[in-house]
Amino acid sequence: MLNFIKSHICTVKILKYTFVFLLVVFQCQNPAGTSAIYNSLKTPDPKSINFGLTNDLSQFAGSKFIEKEANEFLQQWNLAGMTMSIVKDGKLVFAHGFGFADIDAKLQVSPGNLFRIASVSKLITAVSIMKLVEKKTISLESKVFGPKAILKDPVFNSVADKRLYNITIRHLLAHAGGWSLSYGDPAFNSLVVLEKTGESGAATMDSYCRFVASRRLHFEPGTRSSYSNMGYMFLGKVIEAVTGKKYEEFVQNEVLKPFGITDMHIGRSYLSDRRQNEVKYYESEESPMVPAYDGSGRMVPKPYGGNPIELLGPAGGWIASSAELAKLMVLIDGLRSVPDMFSQSLIDQMVVNDKLRGPLGWKVVKENGDWIRTGSMAGTSAIMKRQSNGFSWVVIINSSSWKGPRLPAYVNYMMGKIEKSISGWPKNDLFNYKPNKL
Repeated sequence: MLNFIKSHICTVKILKYTFVFLLVVFQCQNPAGTSAIYNSLKTPDPKSINFGLTNDLSQFAGSKFIEKEANEFLQQWNLAGMTMSIVKDGKLVFAHGFGFADIDAKLQVSPGNLFRIASVSKLITAVSIMKLVEKKTISLESKVFGPKAILKDPVFNSVADKRLYNITIRHLLAHAGGWSLSYGDPAFNSLVVLEKTGESGAATMDSYCRFVASRRLHFEPGTRSSYSNMGYMFLGKVIEAVTGKKYEEFVQNEVLKPFGITDMHIGRSYLSDRRQNEVKYYESEESPMVPAYDGSGRMVPKPYGGNPIELLGPAGGWIASSAELAKLMVLIDGLRSVPDMFSQSLIDQMVVNDKLRGPLGWKVVKENGDWIRTGSMAGTSAIMKRQSNGFSWVVIINSSSWKGPRLPAYVNYMMGKIEKSISGWPKNDLFNYKPNKL
């Protein structure tokens, strides 16, 4: 009898949880929540570079030295985990994870793990804009805001500062739209944006439209440059306006997947919504809790609910593996080893660095031909570097360091040491790796 009662209780519990699950999936009033549940359960695409890549595939004569340098780096800066991909003459010759993807579960980082890439997302957005320029859907000089521009939202019919109508796509790409960080970064202060617009709840792009329409610019567009995450958020809205598709959908299907990049996504704000092959993010134990971005008043750890990752999308919301980011890099590097995804003239426009006309998407363009893109937010630091000598790399870390935005400089030093110390690299190309069993 006791066994029967236990079995009956178990059956009732199963039916209860099945009902709750179906109710959440099919009747949830928050579509984003349903999407998040789906994404957290979805497995990596078997066609992705990420699928089947393991650390042992990068074993060669010099790999022990790289492992030693990487592990010492993690220990020195008290970091949880790191992923590293190295490209030599267009080939992915090394893809490896170090440390932990999940400390509690003792899961090691693998080459296929997804990481938040923060502002490296801007390069993805810039590439997507250039694809539209290539198709002549838009031009870099197209006006962005107003009745005669791309974003014709009624809120732009009357604005506090008519200079807003002068902002072009190029201005947004080059951080020259007219907004400065004098009063903080609106992209990472969505609660302030809501306060200024008199709204409550979670901010949306409509909130940011009302915000910029009601505020004066800090300088004339195109006259100087001031780093602007918000400008790139509007570029995502531009892409949606001219394509009629959701930003993420367009980038994935029209820009990335045609070139074999199938496992990049807009991340999610909360831990429970992370994708199956995504790492966890860590801050130092002393880091304070912060108010949740959704206006609920809850106090949350900054990496999980402190920032609206989905809203930051075009400016800082993408998640990717270092391997697929390296794949994107070789498709826009202007080198002859691999054909680029668009013309050399457009590649050149992305890296021009004079008269506030660029760089576009990239963070730093050096005279020696090296191009650098970095990204940093709570629990994440990312850097990718295209070098003119054909040796390029991507490194992403899943924890914050007290070095903050300066951490990429130390990553760059480590990678320079690796480059100088290893003369013979593998001849195989992990971009073309196919697992034996799918």
